[in-house]
Amino acid sequence: MAYDMYQEVILQHYRAPRNFGPLDGATLVGEESNPLCGDHITLRLKVDPASKKIEEVRFQGDGCAISVASTSMLTEKLAGRTLDDAAHMTRDDVLQTLGIPLSPVRVKCALTGFTALGHALHPATATAP
Repeated sequence: MAYDMYQEVILQHYRAPRNFGPLDGATLVGEESNPLCGDHITLRLKVDPASKKIEEVRFQGDGCAISVASTSMLTEKLAGRTLDDAAHMTRDDVLQTLGIPLSPVRVKCALTGFTALGHALHPATATAP
């Protein structure tokens, strides 16, 4: 029963992703691709320089239902958080939000947006596309 509920939430986020689209004036940008599934996500953050809070977060790209839904859910968690809070999020936080068991290949899909966040927060970790 709970599994079905989580699957429905994932489908809702895939069909109508939250915070999807461009973000003019983004302070931080991170990208990640998953060649196994064809996912590509660009995550943009607008950060208040004084408070270091994420004022707005948006993403663009395309991919499988798991990568789009996971990134959509991630953006909901990021809005209003400080950069420090965002930097302390873990992959387990992201996977628990999905609420369903995933195969190793699907874990990479689920973490595409999270990895893009890491590249936005720590640009030195980004790899060339």
